[in-house]
Amino acid sequence: MKDLPRLLIVDDERNAREGLRRAFSDGFEIYTAESVAAAKTILEEEPIDVILLDLRLGKESGFDLLEFSRSLPTAPVCVIMTAYGSVDNAVEAIKRGAYDYVTKPLDLGKLEIILRRAVRSRQVETENQNLREQLGWKFGLERIIGKSAAMVPVLEKIRQVAGSRATVLLEGESGTGKELAAHALHLASPRRAYPFVAVHCAALSPQLLESELFGHERGAFTGALEKRIGRFEEAHRGTIFLDEIGEIDASTQVKLLRVLGEKTIQRVGSNKAIPVDVRVIAATNRDLERMVAEGAFREDLFFRLNVVRIVLPPLRERKEDLPLLIQAFVGEFARENGKRISGLTKDAEKLLYQYDWPGNVRELRMALEHGVVMAQGAWITPEDLPDRIRFPSALRPARGMGSGPMTLREAEKQWILQALHSCGGNRSEAARKLGISRKTLLRKIAGAPPPDGSSSR
Repeated sequence: MKDLPRLLIVDDERNAREGLRRAFSDGFEIYTAESVAAAKTILEEEPIDVILLDLRLGKESGFDLLEFSRSLPTAPVCVIMTAYGSVDNAVEAIKRGAYDYVTKPLDLGKLEIILRRAVRSRQVETENQNLREQLGWKFGLERIIGKSAAMVPVLEKIRQVAGSRATVLLEGESGTGKELAAHALHLASPRRAYPFVAVHCAALSPQLLESELFGHERGAFTGALEKRIGRFEEAHRGTIFLDEIGEIDASTQVKLLRVLGEKTIQRVGSNKAIPVDVRVIAATNRDLERMVAEGAFREDLFFRLNVVRIVLPPLRERKEDLPLLIQAFVGEFARENGKRISGLTKDAEKLLYQYDWPGNVRELRMALEHGVVMAQGAWITPEDLPDRIRFPSALRPARGMGSGPMTLREAEKQWILQALHSCGGNRSEAARKLGISRKTLLRKIAGAPPPDGSSSR
């Protein structure tokens, strides 16, 4: 039998209570109370979903019960009943947190619709609360693992900054956990009940990025068939995380500078300024100060972003944290795959300590997932780890004399592997390192010839 939503009817008139009980008993589990004290007792003992509350309870005021219900850990939704001539009281109740009101004499059909909507509202709020709790577990500060000398000041700075409105710039190599740090900052802030919106700036062309960030009006450009709100509007009252901020073009830099300064955005194709209340967290694995000196990044935008700077150290500088990270990741992947894994053998663990981790914590995580999946017994052995961990030198381009000269294609393949390896698998970063476009890199990985049959950079 499906559980029915629990409805508490609070009215000092017995006939009214019983009439409402009969009217809604098919769709609700009904509780009734004739006074504020009786209603409080029920609310303290039963998980009520909706209260149907008469504001006039003899000499008592329904406002007292409304305030009490709002203070509960899981507050029920409250629908107010009031006489036609007392609508002002109902409006005041809405301001204090009531969901809706109905006037007497009651229209039972209309009241049932309102009660159903109230139940759905509470279900959505409960689901959102559960989601926030899950996100808090998955992305909260406690998920940033580390007790090393390199990580302790980072964690302390995140705690110190989280409650402020300050813009934060997260710096660090690819895979050091910048997005996890951004999530932690958001979830430890007063904005945690509002959206966290992540935008990966390097994944979009300049025109698409501008539309993604600020939205566009219908007809603003070819393909803009309808109005679309941007990510800044979506993040209103919450946090926007701008990953790979160093990749945005000059035009978008100007528009972003205006948003940070004026707290307004303009959709593409519109001159209307739209206010936004958003906390900005930006991240980069590039040296923005050098980019400013080279003229590739606006100095004024850099200063706007660099209010508080947090640098996440590479894994090679915090290998004291390996035992904690190994324990956490092995446990997580063992649960996900339904396996009993006790840990790593000494030889396997030694390989992890010897490796330099160019892909940082992200690469360690992937390596341990591989180890858990491949493990045949209770322990992860060296043979269970990825080849790049077991034979790191095999990915380096050959030097000096060998068994024979490599072909140009073989040498190119080796350099691509090395670049990908050093960038933790980040193809955009590897392309920059090699001095070729991302499109060219993807074609070379796929083994396709250049469009004109010639070599391409």
